[in-house]
Amino acid sequence: MRLYCQSRFQALRRPTSEVKVGPVGVGANNPIRVQSMTTSLTQDVAATVKQCIRLAEAGCEIVRITAPNKAAAQALKDIREGFTAAGFGNIPLVADIHFLPNAAMVAIEHVEKVRVNPGNYADKKKFAVKEYTDSEYDSELQRLHEAFSPLVKRAKELGRALRIGTNHGSLSDRIMNRYGDSPLGMVESALEFMRIADDHNFRDIIVSMKASNTKVMIEAYRLATARMDEAGFNYPLHLGVTEAGDGEDARIKSAIGIGALLYDGLGDTIRVSLTEDPWYEVPVARDLADRAHALWENSKNLPAPEREPEAVNPYEYRRREVVNLSFGEDCPINALEPPRVIAPSHRPLSEHAQITKDVLAAHKVLKDARIEGLLVQVKQDTDLIHLLSLQKTLAPAIKTLVAEIGEGVTTAALDAFDWNDRCGWMLVKRFGAGDTESLKSFLSLTQSHGLLLAVDADAATVSALNDTLAGQENVVHTLSAPDASTHPVGAIRALGDVLLKKNLRGPLWLRMRGDFEILHQEGFGRQLLEAAMYTGPAFADGFGDLLSIDTVDDLARCTALAYNILQGARMRTVKTEYVACPSCGRTLFDLQEVTGRIKARTGHLKGVTIAVMGCIVNGPGEMADADFGYVGGAPAKINLYVGKECVEVGIPEAEALDRLVDLIRSHGKWVEPEPEEVEA
Repeated sequence: MRLYCQSRFQALRRPTSEVKVGPVGVGANNPIRVQSMTTSLTQDVAATVKQCIRLAEAGCEIVRITAPNKAAAQALKDIREGFTAAGFGNIPLVADIHFLPNAAMVAIEHVEKVRVNPGNYADKKKFAVKEYTDSEYDSELQRLHEAFSPLVKRAKELGRALRIGTNHGSLSDRIMNRYGDSPLGMVESALEFMRIADDHNFRDIIVSMKASNTKVMIEAYRLATARMDEAGFNYPLHLGVTEAGDGEDARIKSAIGIGALLYDGLGDTIRVSLTEDPWYEVPVARDLADRAHALWENSKNLPAPEREPEAVNPYEYRRREVVNLSFGEDCPINALEPPRVIAPSHRPLSEHAQITKDVLAAHKVLKDARIEGLLVQVKQDTDLIHLLSLQKTLAPAIKTLVAEIGEGVTTAALDAFDWNDRCGWMLVKRFGAGDTESLKSFLSLTQSHGLLLAVDADAATVSALNDTLAGQENVVHTLSAPDASTHPVGAIRALGDVLLKKNLRGPLWLRMRGDFEILHQEGFGRQLLEAAMYTGPAFADGFGDLLSIDTVDDLARCTALAYNILQGARMRTVKTEYVACPSCGRTLFDLQEVTGRIKARTGHLKGVTIAVMGCIVNGPGEMADADFGYVGGAPAKINLYVGKECVEVGIPEAEALDRLVDLIRSHGKWVEPEPEEVEA
């Protein structure tokens, strides 16, 4: 299969055709377009126009509006006229269509683009099990051809664009039964519609592959791009993580999924889906787009790396196998364990008493998300005295002390140090390609004292030092500065590729450093996006056994961010996971208010996934890996799910949260919150 991007080691934008959405060009040399979606009832024309205006004023370049029926689709005419009259005729509107081709045929008359979902546009999803013969399958495709062709023909006549937008949660039964609930099924679902459009010589198409699971979403877009290239379709891509939720967690998920693809040069228009007012989506999407453009611009002048095929299969997630190491008591590192979290202290070791207070205070705030490894700087021999004092006071609170060894520290002083077993120990040392003797010295030192050694080196250095590293059982690999010829993710990929090819099975520590930042901007929100964008691709490629976010000074905050990134990447669960849709005109209850109440009641349930869905469109499918679901079934009525199975229908909204708790309790996953959690 063809590679999905021009280079996985250099950020080069994927060339696409240009698709005009009204006056706005998407793809080709156009900037990444930022879009969002109204949440008002579409038939309430005044409210919807008001939201469109506020989105435009926030910087939204394309506005999407749901059209779940013909009445809503007809309302788009007045919305378009009102929006234009307000001075925004240059901002295109998109109709979001599910289920009803006749609604699409009305909408195409009034807006610049129509989005159709291949999983439910003239198709069914009843979770039915049926084996299709080839002839039956061909008959279904012919039926789709007949159902979709009228929209394609009318779009061509009017000069409109179409988005073929696959959702992981709404694949048809036909696709599910042949390809499974998989990225391949998502891609094949969209390709069927692309081929129908191509039969009519219609190519004003934008493609999306959305999922709430970031691993699924990344893999689906990669696979779709490769398959589209093979078929001769170079359509622009619309990127998004659907049902991401709200707050910091939603921004992390979006940055992981969208950022991983932007780093590979994929993406022409993006939407960050938040269970918040839609104008809050726009600055987050703009920030991600700005980072991508800066990265692409910087990469233009880098020499193209010449590399052999990678050992990683980018279309199938597989975590890299590593040796089994102990990161302190009851804290193993291996491919079956979740990545471990290291928190950096930015204080000098002479302030060891304050460092201890910082750690204990962070643990009080974080509860279960504890600091497993504490990173400190040992710059000279005298720092070792403070290191021992720190270990004595801190040993019960952490698993491992991670000491980064500077040039002013002698091996003699390290050898004479009291490496007692009150906690685990790991030394970190930067090595160059010519540092064979120094590496041997440190390997001997760490082996004799039973320590781990984190070898800080890039791919070329590790390759040069391979003979010395081969067979070593106490080595961890990390990278604190990118290779000049690659971007940060490319540098990690290059290192991981060398480790795989040389069969060096030491764990890989993802260490987010300031050197890796694309846009050097202050503020925790921006640090959050940068860290998530950097780590997302690595986790998607199966790399990453330890994680630290060194760019955040506050000990509790950087630790919480690391855990939240691991949860967003589906690598580790430390709290309740919520799959919550961003709301739209189909939503049957106040998603923000209800999601907040559900979180307040269930936020202490570690390891439980709860889906909060405003309507049934994507609900059951997108909840495939959720334990429980709270779904709008009718106005003021809630349906409750266990996995994909609806177990209670039409519950009055006032009773629904209590019934959800009862459902969780009946399945043995409820625990009573601790008193301080109730109070908080």
